[in-house]
Amino acid sequence: MNRRTTVSAPEEALDTLQAEAVRRGVSLTTLLSEAVSEKAASLRSERRPRLGVGASTDGRSAAAMAGEPVARAPKP
Repeated sequence: MNRRTTVSAPEEALDTLQAEAVRRGVSLTTLLSEAVSEKAASLRSERRPRLGVGASTDGRSAAAMAGEPVARAPKP
């Protein structure tokens, strides 16, 4: 399903895309839809796997594992 939106872009860039659409015999809308889909696919494939932060497999904190405090105690 497509969702409609408004795009603001430099006139020169849109002129280039319009010329490419004419050359290919498609609408500017079709060309922009393809470009958005390609960019979204690229972003999805470049994502690094998400890893848990601050959790250990045995439940100990980073400070406990290191044997020293993570931050210094505040001065009185």
